[in-house]
Amino acid sequence: MATIFDYVQADALAAYWNTKQAEMAQEPFLGDVLFPARKQAGLELKYIKGAKGMPAEMNVSAFDAKTIKKDRVGVSEVRTKMPFFKNEMTIDELTRQELLMALQSNNEEYIKPLIRNIFDDETTLVDDASVTREILRMQLLSTGTISLANNGQEYLYDYGLDSKQKVTATTKWDTTTADILGDIQQWQDDREAAGYGRPTRAITSRKVMRNMQKNDAIKNALYVFGQGKVAITEDMVKNYIQEQTGVTIQVYEKKYKALDGTVKRFLPEDLFILIPEGNLGETVFGTTPEEADLVASNRANVSIVDTGVAITTYEDVDPVTVHTKVSEVVLPSFDMADYIMIAEVLS
Repeated sequence: MATIFDYVQADALAAYWNTKQAEMAQEPFLGDVLFPARKQAGLELKYIKGAKGMPAEMNVSAFDAKTIKKDRVGVSEVRTKMPFFKNEMTIDELTRQELLMALQSNNEEYIKPLIRNIFDDETTLVDDASVTREILRMQLLSTGTISLANNGQEYLYDYGLDSKQKVTATTKWDTTTADILGDIQQWQDDREAAGYGRPTRAITSRKVMRNMQKNDAIKNALYVFGQGKVAITEDMVKNYIQEQTGVTIQVYEKKYKALDGTVKRFLPEDLFILIPEGNLGETVFGTTPEEADLVASNRANVSIVDTGVAITTYEDVDPVTVHTKVSEVVLPSFDMADYIMIAEVLS
């Protein structure tokens, strides 16, 4: 007769999660787009920062002379150890008894709903792994650093943004007289003057957008001639800014539940972040201990989803139960760190 160990296996959980993701077809996290996933062996994150800066002048050389070695100005190699995340769930006694009764009945129509409920519950750990990656990426995008502190562990990763890349609007944008267009153009000028080109995309909150809709200069620019004053919509503001500056604005409002149970935003509500075209870096997965040491053993069942997230199931004999553990070693790289501007625009 089949047992709970035959049903609750990592490969089955992985297949269920992949199928559910395909069926739901949810919009990806912003970080999944800006920092696409890459898998590597080991725990060390290594990338080149500032690799696409301003071209520089060559040295003049005499014929038959030795070549002059040129330093990579503004280019640096970043190396750091990636953090390790893991959580697990177990099948509680009540669920286990219900499942055992269903297995004894040998009725698949009774067994399937119980298995689906277990899988729905336990694959939330994979969703949590996705949320964790987005927290890291959005911390990085909004501060230039990543700070982790829980379960007795503390990590701080500083990606070395220049202080000039973190600015405050001279007149905050919740003041109707703020020079919003002038601010955006000035911040673009600053990155261009530093040799990194003009940012062409921006990420902000709906609260910032609503304040932009109330701005005197923007409203006056958008009033339709001959029709008097009209209601200013978010799309009208986005189109106006794009026409005047070349910047396409994306509003990002996704939230998550923190460890303390509170609901938090991935990105602070008071920021206007200017970024260049293309990827900003990568979401780099390392090798979890489960993948490195347990895949080829008989001690546990391991499957990999989402490029580098390990689902591990294993048995306990006292009490008799099945554990499901989800783990990841992950950290974003930030190759284009020098190209962004982080502006605080609300009071």
